[in-house]
Amino acid sequence: MTGVRVRDDESFERALRRFNKFCEKSGVLSDYKKHQHFEKPSATRKRKLAAARRKARRARMLEKRNK
Repeated sequence: MTGVRVRDDESFERALRRFNKFCEKSGVLSDYKKHQHFEKPSATRKRKLAAARRKARRARMLEKRNK
């Protein structure tokens, strides 16, 4: 269970912001969105392959730019 302790002189908005950052870093929201709908294994592979291609393309572009 994710949670943060509110400090003595901390506003609710500040504590909520800390909680949201903690959830984002731990991957709670992305995990929730991932499990919201079933994704076929072939679709998962396709999505991961496309992400790897984008990452590789971006790395090549940055490498060319730095030369």
